[in-house]
Amino acid sequence: MSEITLIATCAMGLEAVVAREIRDLGYDKVTVENGRVTFIGDELAICRANLWLRTADRILIKMGQFKALTFDELFEGTKALPWSDWIPEDGEFPAEGRSHKSQLSSVPACQGIVKKAVVEHMKLRYHRDWFEETGDRYVMEVSLLNDIATLTLDTTGASLHKRGYRKLVTEAPLKETMAAALVLLSRWRVERPLYDPFCGSGTIPIEAAMIGWNIAPGLRRTFAAEAWQAVPLSLWDEAREEAYDLVRDDVPLEIVGSDIDSEAIDVALAAAKAAGLTNQFSLQVLPVAKARPLGDYGCVITNPPYGERLGDLDEVEKVLRQLGGVTSKLPTWSTFILNPNNRVEHYMGRPADKKRKLFNGRIECQFLQYLGPLPPRRPRQTEE
Repeated sequence: MSEITLIATCAMGLEAVVAREIRDLGYDKVTVENGRVTFIGDELAICRANLWLRTADRILIKMGQFKALTFDELFEGTKALPWSDWIPEDGEFPAEGRSHKSQLSSVPACQGIVKKAVVEHMKLRYHRDWFEETGDRYVMEVSLLNDIATLTLDTTGASLHKRGYRKLVTEAPLKETMAAALVLLSRWRVERPLYDPFCGSGTIPIEAAMIGWNIAPGLRRTFAAEAWQAVPLSLWDEAREEAYDLVRDDVPLEIVGSDIDSEAIDVALAAAKAAGLTNQFSLQVLPVAKARPLGDYGCVITNPPYGERLGDLDEVEKVLRQLGGVTSKLPTWSTFILNPNNRVEHYMGRPADKKRKLFNGRIECQFLQYLGPLPPRRPRQTEE
């Protein structure tokens, strides 16, 4: 297998989380940039990264990078890249693009230049003048930033947040990738209770259960590169077999979600069933004021309504005060809240111990962390 430079794209603020996930997969040549993490792998890494990364959006092959101040420079630089190593003679290869702070600011024009350049490259390789593009799909992207062009191929297809278990959605749902990030950024561990009092369609409880059982989030879906000749199906089979072997479905979970909206709970129950987790946590219709998390040293992890899209600001203030009242009666628990409202700490009645800026879609939010005591360490078992 060959050495390949891969890029995992992600929401702003999650780069360090994605980098940690990549290192946990065993890839240590990692570079963190804004909205992306670059790492070195091989064809099997394409399969494993798509199956396992919980907080990334896409896995791209970095085809090349060069300075492009003119369309001629963009054309020649693109033509010189090894596209035919990946794209077969009958492949469909549309070009997408974006440009920021660059002289080549017309995205449609840049896409057209990239397409023409790749066609010219393919002509030299396959000795033909026309490509019908009736085969599998290879989406190319040109990204221009400060006059530096980065050319990539998308191995993922539909974004990685589309796990396959959520067939129905509620209004303003939390993306699965962000829900997983909240769990990974919290202090929650599988031996601790977890409660989400604004669970909506159940994304945080479901993602937490998948993390607790070590279920690869991509096991129930397919990816664009599964159809590629350059990434053999045997590698996908190997990666999936590894993922199934690592599932720990005998671990007990204490995960509860509740929401005042009964329709949202119906959607959450359907998603839990689709994820194969129907009986692994409890979902109930309940206003936050009546939430009574059970157990000690648990974690409240939640994404309360914002007011911009759901409810009004008075209602948001009311439920945040109620959340503060509930968590104040949980002295051993830690609370983690994602919200854009800059008065959350005021409504909660106390300042957060830590804050982290995250973007939920295009909404800038704070991830507020109220840290309770850690569980006491269990005594080591001595062997006879």
